[in-house]
Amino acid sequence: MTTPSFTPLAGRGALEIGGADRVAFLQGLVSNDVAKAAGGTPVYAALLTAQGRYLHDFFVVAIGEALYLDCERGRLADLQRRLSLYRLRSRVTLSDASARFTVAAAWGDGAAAKLRLAGGAAMAFAGGVAYGDPRLAALGTRFLIAPGYEDEIAAAGFMRADAAAYDRHRLALGVPDGSRDLEIEKSILLENGFEELHGVDFDKGCYMGQELTARTKYRALIRKRLMPVKVEGPLPPPGTKVMRDGEEVGELRSGADGLALAMLKLDALAGPLSAGTAKLAPQPPTWMRLG
Repeated sequence: MTTPSFTPLAGRGALEIGGADRVAFLQGLVSNDVAKAAGGTPVYAALLTAQGRYLHDFFVVAIGEALYLDCERGRLADLQRRLSLYRLRSRVTLSDASARFTVAAAWGDGAAAKLRLAGGAAMAFAGGVAYGDPRLAALGTRFLIAPGYEDEIAAAGFMRADAAAYDRHRLALGVPDGSRDLEIEKSILLENGFEELHGVDFDKGCYMGQELTARTKYRALIRKRLMPVKVEGPLPPPGTKVMRDGEEVGELRSGADGLALAMLKLDALAGPLSAGTAKLAPQPPTWMRLG
Protein backbone atom coordinates (compact mmCIF):
# COMPACT_ATOMS: atom_id res chain seq x y z
CA MET A 1 0.00 0.00 0.00
CA THR A 2 1.40 3.39 -1.03
CA THR A 3 1.41 6.19 1.57
CA PRO A 4 -0.39 9.19 0.04
CA SER A 5 2.22 11.78 -0.92
CA PHE A 6 2.26 15.30 -2.29
CA THR A 7 4.74 17.65 -3.92
CA PRO A 8 4.67 21.22 -5.22
CA LEU A 9 5.31 21.33 -8.97
CA ALA A 10 7.72 24.22 -9.47
CA GLY A 11 7.69 23.74 -13.22
CA ARG A 12 4.00 24.63 -13.44
CA GLY A 13 2.41 28.07 -13.60
CA ALA A 14 -1.08 29.59 -13.79
CA LEU A 15 -2.50 31.72 -16.58
CA GLU A 16 -5.65 33.63 -15.64
CA ILE A 17 -8.36 34.20 -18.25
CA GLY A 18 -10.96 36.71 -17.10
CA GLY A 19 -13.72 38.73 -18.71
CA ALA A 20 -17.31 38.11 -19.76
CA ASP A 21 -16.33 36.20 -22.93
CA ARG A 22 -13.73 33.93 -21.30
CA VAL A 23 -15.63 30.67 -21.86
CA ALA A 24 -16.64 31.30 -25.48
CA PHE A 25 -13.17 32.63 -26.28
CA LEU A 26 -11.35 29.56 -25.01
CA GLN A 27 -14.01 27.15 -26.26
CA GLY A 28 -13.22 27.96 -29.89
CA LEU A 29 -9.51 27.38 -29.44
CA VAL A 30 -8.83 24.27 -27.33
CA SER A 31 -9.49 20.55 -27.66
CA ASN A 32 -11.81 20.02 -24.69
CA ASP A 33 -15.14 21.41 -23.49
CA VAL A 34 -14.41 24.58 -21.52
CA ALA A 35 -18.05 24.83 -20.44
CA LYS A 36 -17.46 21.81 -18.19
CA ALA A 37 -14.58 23.60 -16.47
CA ALA A 38 -16.65 26.75 -16.03
CA GLY A 39 -19.32 24.57 -14.43
CA GLY A 40 -16.94 23.18 -11.83
CA THR A 41 -15.48 20.09 -13.54
CA PRO A 42 -11.83 20.76 -14.46
CA VAL A 43 -10.67 19.48 -17.84
CA TYR A 44 -7.40 18.60 -19.54
CA ALA A 45 -6.98 20.21 -22.96
CA ALA A 46 -4.53 21.27 -25.64
CA LEU A 47 -3.95 24.22 -27.94
CA LEU A 48 -3.02 23.15 -31.46
CA THR A 49 -1.71 24.71 -34.62
CA ALA A 50 -4.22 25.30 -37.40
CA GLN A 51 -2.85 22.07 -38.92
CA GLY A 52 -3.68 20.09 -35.76
CA ARG A 53 -0.20 19.78 -34.25
CA TYR A 54 0.61 20.19 -30.56
CA LEU A 55 1.50 23.58 -29.12
CA HIS A 56 0.54 23.49 -25.42
CA ASP A 57 -1.38 21.29 -22.99
CA PHE A 58 -2.90 22.37 -19.68
CA PHE A 59 -5.67 21.92 -17.12
CA VAL A 60 -8.59 24.37 -17.09
CA VAL A 61 -10.16 25.15 -13.72
CA ALA A 62 -12.59 27.82 -12.52
CA ILE A 63 -11.96 29.95 -9.45
CA GLY A 64 -14.47 32.73 -8.84
CA GLU A 65 -15.14 34.71 -12.00
CA ALA A 66 -12.06 33.53 -13.91
CA LEU A 67 -10.64 30.46 -15.62
CA TYR A 68 -7.09 29.36 -14.83
CA LEU A 69 -4.79 27.29 -17.01
CA ASP A 70 -2.37 25.10 -15.03
CA CYS A 71 0.42 25.02 -17.62
CA GLU A 72 4.18 24.75 -18.11
CA ARG A 73 5.68 27.72 -16.30
CA GLY A 74 8.65 28.09 -18.65
CA ARG A 75 6.32 28.30 -21.65
CA LEU A 76 3.51 30.35 -20.07
CA ALA A 77 4.51 33.57 -21.85
CA ASP A 78 4.33 31.78 -25.21
CA LEU A 79 0.89 30.37 -24.39
CA GLN A 80 -0.32 33.83 -23.34
CA ARG A 81 1.05 35.37 -26.53
CA ARG A 82 -0.58 32.77 -28.75
CA LEU A 83 -3.97 33.11 -27.08
CA SER A 84 -3.71 36.92 -27.29
CA LEU A 85 -3.53 36.67 -31.08
CA TYR A 86 -7.15 35.47 -31.14
CA ARG A 87 -8.59 37.89 -28.59
CA LEU A 88 -9.67 40.50 -31.19
CA ARG A 89 -12.79 42.20 -29.77
CA SER A 90 -13.57 39.55 -27.18
CA ARG A 91 -14.10 40.80 -23.64
CA VAL A 92 -11.19 38.78 -22.29
CA THR A 93 -8.15 39.46 -20.12
CA LEU A 94 -5.02 37.30 -19.99
CA SER A 95 -2.53 37.54 -17.13
CA ASP A 96 0.21 35.49 -15.49
CA ALA A 97 -1.12 34.41 -12.07
CA SER A 98 1.86 32.21 -11.13
CA ALA A 99 2.83 34.52 -8.24
CA ARG A 100 -0.64 34.07 -6.72
CA PHE A 101 -0.95 30.30 -7.05
CA THR A 102 1.13 27.21 -6.37
CA VAL A 103 0.52 24.04 -8.39
CA ALA A 104 0.88 20.75 -6.50
CA ALA A 105 0.04 17.08 -6.97
CA ALA A 106 -0.91 14.35 -4.50
CA TRP A 107 -1.03 10.63 -5.20
CA GLY A 108 -1.14 7.21 -3.55
CA ASP A 109 -3.80 4.93 -2.06
CA GLY A 110 -6.79 6.86 -0.79
CA ALA A 111 -5.57 10.26 -2.01
CA ALA A 112 -8.98 11.37 -3.27
CA ALA A 113 -10.75 9.90 -0.26
CA LYS A 114 -8.66 11.97 2.14
CA LEU A 115 -10.03 15.12 0.53
CA ARG A 116 -13.53 13.68 0.05
CA LEU A 117 -13.41 14.61 -3.62
CA ALA A 118 -16.52 13.59 -5.55
CA GLY A 119 -15.82 12.31 -9.05
CA GLY A 120 -14.06 14.86 -11.23
CA ALA A 121 -15.46 17.93 -9.48
CA ALA A 122 -13.27 20.59 -7.88
CA MET A 123 -13.53 21.71 -4.26
CA ALA A 124 -12.38 24.89 -2.55
CA PHE A 125 -9.08 24.31 -0.76
CA ALA A 126 -6.34 26.49 0.75
CA GLY A 127 -7.20 29.69 -1.12
CA GLY A 128 -7.73 27.84 -4.41
CA VAL A 129 -9.03 24.45 -5.57
CA ALA A 130 -8.28 20.75 -5.32
CA TYR A 131 -9.54 18.30 -7.96
CA GLY A 132 -9.01 14.77 -9.22
CA ASP A 133 -6.61 14.61 -12.14
CA PRO A 134 -8.99 14.41 -15.15
CA ARG A 135 -6.54 12.29 -17.15
CA LEU A 136 -6.39 9.19 -14.94
CA ALA A 137 -7.73 8.55 -11.46
CA ALA A 138 -4.46 6.75 -10.65
CA LEU A 139 -2.54 10.02 -11.14
CA GLY A 140 -4.22 11.34 -7.99
CA THR A 141 -5.21 14.89 -7.09
CA ARG A 142 -4.06 18.28 -8.32
CA PHE A 143 -4.07 21.58 -6.47
CA LEU A 144 -4.06 25.21 -7.54
CA ILE A 145 -3.65 26.96 -4.19
CA ALA A 146 -2.29 30.10 -2.59
CA PRO A 147 1.50 30.05 -2.01
CA GLY A 148 2.57 28.92 1.43
CA TYR A 149 -0.48 26.75 1.98
CA GLU A 150 1.28 23.44 1.33
CA ASP A 151 1.00 22.72 5.07
CA GLU A 152 -2.74 22.37 4.59
CA ILE A 153 -2.12 19.47 2.20
CA ALA A 154 0.12 17.83 4.80
CA ALA A 155 -2.53 18.41 7.46
CA ALA A 156 -5.03 16.55 5.25
CA GLY A 157 -2.91 13.40 5.67
CA PHE A 158 -0.31 13.54 2.89
CA MET A 159 3.43 13.05 3.27
CA ARG A 160 5.65 15.52 1.46
CA ALA A 161 7.82 14.01 -1.30
CA ASP A 162 10.07 15.46 -3.98
CA ALA A 163 9.00 16.16 -7.54
CA ALA A 164 11.14 13.27 -8.79
CA ALA A 165 8.87 10.82 -6.94
CA TYR A 166 5.84 12.19 -8.75
CA ASP A 167 7.72 12.01 -12.04
CA ARG A 168 8.41 8.31 -11.47
CA HIS A 169 4.72 7.80 -10.71
CA ARG A 170 3.78 9.54 -13.96
CA LEU A 171 6.28 7.55 -16.00
CA ALA A 172 5.04 4.25 -14.59
CA LEU A 173 1.52 5.16 -15.72
CA GLY A 174 2.75 6.13 -19.19
CA VAL A 175 1.46 9.72 -19.11
CA PRO A 176 3.30 12.45 -21.08
CA ASP A 177 4.60 15.60 -19.41
CA GLY A 178 3.96 18.44 -21.84
CA SER A 179 6.79 19.48 -24.13
CA ARG A 180 9.20 17.07 -22.43
CA ASP A 181 7.38 14.30 -24.28
CA LEU A 182 5.42 16.00 -27.07
CA GLU A 183 7.16 17.74 -29.94
CA ILE A 184 6.00 21.33 -30.41
CA GLU A 185 4.35 21.88 -33.82
CA LYS A 186 4.87 18.19 -34.68
CA SER A 187 3.05 15.85 -32.29
CA ILE A 188 -0.47 14.56 -32.98
CA LEU A 189 -2.73 14.29 -29.94
CA LEU A 190 -4.11 10.80 -30.45
CA GLU A 191 -0.64 9.29 -30.89
CA ASN A 192 0.10 10.61 -27.41
CA GLY A 193 -2.91 9.22 -25.58
CA PHE A 194 -5.10 12.32 -25.48
CA GLU A 195 -8.29 10.41 -26.27
CA GLU A 196 -7.87 7.87 -23.46
CA LEU A 197 -6.53 10.60 -21.15
CA HIS A 198 -9.71 12.63 -21.70
CA GLY A 199 -7.97 15.55 -23.37
CA VAL A 200 -10.28 15.71 -26.41
CA ASP A 201 -14.04 16.19 -26.67
CA PHE A 202 -15.26 14.97 -30.06
CA ASP A 203 -18.75 16.44 -29.55
CA LYS A 204 -17.93 20.01 -28.43
CA GLY A 205 -17.89 21.70 -31.82
CA CYS A 206 -15.13 23.39 -33.77
CA TYR A 207 -11.76 24.38 -32.37
CA MET A 208 -8.42 25.16 -33.91
CA GLY A 209 -6.77 22.02 -35.32
CA GLN A 210 -9.91 19.91 -34.98
CA GLU A 211 -9.82 18.52 -38.52
CA LEU A 212 -6.61 16.50 -38.16
CA THR A 213 -7.60 15.24 -34.71
CA ALA A 214 -10.98 14.01 -35.95
CA ARG A 215 -9.52 12.51 -39.13
CA THR A 216 -6.89 10.63 -37.12
CA LYS A 217 -9.65 9.05 -35.02
CA TYR A 218 -12.28 8.25 -37.60
CA ARG A 219 -9.91 7.02 -40.30
CA ALA A 220 -7.86 4.95 -37.85
CA LEU A 221 -4.60 6.64 -38.85
CA ILE A 222 -2.69 5.89 -35.64
CA ARG A 223 0.42 3.88 -36.48
CA LYS A 224 2.64 4.84 -33.55
CA ARG A 225 2.11 5.56 -29.87
CA LEU A 226 3.91 7.10 -26.92
CA MET A 227 4.28 4.48 -24.20
CA PRO A 228 6.44 3.43 -21.24
CA VAL A 229 9.49 1.29 -21.86
CA LYS A 230 11.62 -0.54 -19.32
CA VAL A 231 15.26 0.46 -19.80
CA GLU A 232 18.02 -2.08 -19.16
CA GLY A 233 21.36 -0.28 -19.10
CA PRO A 234 22.33 3.41 -18.95
CA LEU A 235 19.35 5.68 -19.62
CA PRO A 236 19.91 7.41 -22.99
CA PRO A 237 19.03 11.10 -23.31
CA PRO A 238 15.68 12.22 -24.78
CA GLY A 239 15.76 12.20 -28.55
CA THR A 240 17.83 9.02 -28.80
CA LYS A 241 16.59 6.87 -31.69
CA VAL A 242 14.98 3.52 -30.90
CA MET A 243 16.24 0.74 -33.15
CA ARG A 244 15.13 -2.78 -34.09
CA ASP A 245 17.39 -4.94 -36.26
CA GLY A 246 19.17 -1.86 -37.58
CA GLU A 247 15.94 -0.03 -38.43
CA GLU A 248 14.75 3.13 -36.69
CA VAL A 249 11.35 2.45 -35.13
CA GLY A 250 10.94 5.26 -32.62
CA GLU A 251 12.45 7.87 -30.34
CA LEU A 252 13.05 8.12 -26.61
CA ARG A 253 11.44 10.92 -24.57
CA SER A 254 11.59 11.63 -20.81
CA GLY A 255 12.83 8.98 -18.40
CA ALA A 256 14.22 8.19 -14.95
CA ASP A 257 15.33 5.19 -12.87
CA GLY A 258 15.13 2.52 -15.56
CA LEU A 259 11.84 3.70 -17.04
CA ALA A 260 11.16 6.07 -19.93
CA LEU A 261 8.55 7.07 -22.47
CA ALA A 262 9.18 6.37 -26.13
CA MET A 263 7.29 7.08 -29.32
CA LEU A 264 7.17 3.69 -31.05
CA LYS A 265 5.76 2.28 -34.27
CA LEU A 266 2.97 -0.11 -33.33
CA ASP A 267 4.35 -2.86 -35.57
CA ALA A 268 7.66 -2.74 -33.67
CA LEU A 269 6.40 -3.52 -30.16
CA ALA A 270 7.49 -7.15 -30.31
CA GLY A 271 11.14 -6.03 -30.22
CA PRO A 272 13.97 -6.59 -29.52
CA LEU A 273 14.46 -2.83 -29.16
CA SER A 274 17.47 -0.74 -28.22
CA ALA A 275 18.42 2.91 -27.69
CA GLY A 276 22.11 3.70 -27.51
CA THR A 277 23.60 0.84 -25.49
CA ALA A 278 20.39 0.19 -23.54
CA LYS A 279 17.82 -2.51 -24.20
CA LEU A 280 14.15 -1.48 -24.16
CA ALA A 281 11.00 -3.46 -23.37
CA PRO A 282 7.64 -1.80 -24.14
CA GLN A 283 5.18 -1.71 -21.22
CA PRO A 284 1.80 -0.62 -22.65
CA PRO A 285 -0.38 0.64 -19.76
CA THR A 286 -3.80 -0.85 -19.17
CA TRP A 287 -5.56 2.40 -20.09
CA MET A 288 -4.04 2.48 -23.59
CA ARG A 289 -6.13 1.14 -26.49
CA LEU A 290 -3.88 -0.26 -29.21
CA GLY A 291 -6.52 -1.70 -31.53
